[in-house]
Amino acid sequence: MGEIHIQTNGYTSNTGGVSDSGIWGIIYCPKEGQSRRWNKIRNYLGEQGVQFDFVQSESPGSVERLAAMMTRSGYRTLIIVGGDAALNYALNGIMNTASPTGRRPALGVIPNGHGNDFAHYWGFQENDYKSTVLHLLKRRTRRIDIGVLHPSPAARTDEGISHLPVPDLYFLNCINIGTVASIINLRRKARFRFGLPAPVSHLTSAFLLLFQRLNFKIDFSLNGERFKRRAMMLCIGSAHGYGLTPSAVPYNGQLDLSMVSTPQLTQLFHGLWLLFTGRFLRHKDIRVWRTRHIDVHSVSGADISLDGRYLHQELDTFSIEIMPEEIEFLIP
Repeated sequence: MGEIHIQTNGYTSNTGGVSDSGIWGIIYCPKEGQSRRWNKIRNYLGEQGVQFDFVQSESPGSVERLAAMMTRSGYRTLIIVGGDAALNYALNGIMNTASPTGRRPALGVIPNGHGNDFAHYWGFQENDYKSTVLHLLKRRTRRIDIGVLHPSPAARTDEGISHLPVPDLYFLNCINIGTVASIINLRRKARFRFGLPAPVSHLTSAFLLLFQRLNFKIDFSLNGERFKRRAMMLCIGSAHGYGLTPSAVPYNGQLDLSMVSTPQLTQLFHGLWLLFTGRFLRHKDIRVWRTRHIDVHSVSGADISLDGRYLHQELDTFSIEIMPEEIEFLIP
């Protein structure tokens, strides 16, 4: 891999040394048709006297590599201009990289993605980047919990069985198993394979879902009990989980679980209405738990996503636990 350079307030800086502790490292994750918005954000940062180095990601997956690079370079503050998936990739880059300062960078976000659920949890909004920047400048941080998925020693990829150990996977918001992850995968295919704009990809994925499998055998253990259920989806959340774990908070050292059994079609629409109106847990087909650790014995080939990021590895056996107050996050 060639040497990577970061744009530093109008000039180019080599990333070989440790960054000045007061300079933000920013990873800009482009959103279709939003280059003008990034220029506005960049100019506003300059107006507020923010010292920052930035790099633009080439793809969602490159964010992890860039976050690891900035962590190795010693940045104390890492800001992601992107959505939930970009935040997840950045988190994994930070968690899997040693910092020369011995301290992980504080993580912050300026929401700029198609899904910004974790940013919304803290009150950050896409249409008010100026307010977000002013909050970030105060550098008010909170140590928050990190969820971690420990895969089994071998996992299946799209190309076949991987014989290399699969690394741990970290998340801020939630893991979704089943239908929600399938929707994320369908939306991803509609956008990137067929070049559909975001609104059209949402509608297309909703239509294609009618032809997808909506019933999975899920086998898991928690709090000394084992459960074998047919379900439509299982959400393990450290935060809101796109409304599926609305009582979860990312600082209590616990994971919330919501499992939706396979409802009739009318019940499915009723459940979606409750989800959109913030009363999801009232649905009669919902079961909820709270735990620090869950062992998943089988998900019968169900799709999996982390923080809105589709997981390409086909995992069937894994464990999930919470790491209390593991990282600093910049909050309002």
